[in-house]
Amino acid sequence: MRHLALAIATVGGSGYFPIAPGTVGSAAGIALCLALRLSGWMRLEWLVVVGLFLVGAWAARAAERHFDRDDPGPVVIDEVMGQLATVLFLPLSLTGLAMAFLVFRVFDIVKPWPARRLEDLPHGIGVMADDGMAAVYGNIAMHLLVLGLPVLKGPLSWPLW
Repeated sequence: MRHLALAIATVGGSGYFPIAPGTVGSAAGIALCLALRLSGWMRLEWLVVVGLFLVGAWAARAAERHFDRDDPGPVVIDEVMGQLATVLFLPLSLTGLAMAFLVFRVFDIVKPWPARRLEDLPHGIGVMADDGMAAVYGNIAMHLLVLGLPVLKGPLSWPLW
C-alpha cells in the first residue's frame, strides 16, 4: 500500500522532478482538466476534486511518514487537486486555462490567509487543505477575470454556461 500511496502522492513520480515539482503537479492538473472537458466528463469535475482531496490526504499522510517530514516536496497531488478546483465551473479557452495555471501558482506560493494556517492540519489533510484554499482564491479570481477579459472564455466550458 505504501508504494500505491507514494505513486498517488507524487502523481506517478512527477513530484520528483528536480525543478519546481509543484509547477509540474499543476501542469498535471491542467492536463486532467483538459481530459475531463474534452471527454465530456466535465460535469464530474467537482467529484474528481473531492475524490482527489480525500485520496490525496491519505496518500500525503503516507508520504509524510515515508519522508519523515511534513508536506514533503515530492508530494504534488495537492497541486493537481488545487489546479482542477481553480477552474471548476469556469467556461475557459486555452488562454483561460493558461491564465488559471498562473493564478493558481501565485496563490499556492503566496498562501494568503488562512491557507498557511491550514497547513498545520494533521494527517495529510493540511497538505491538501492549503492548496484547496489557494484554489478557492484562484477560482474567485478567475471568475472575475473571465468577466473582464472575454478572451479567457471559451469552448472548454461547463454545460451550465
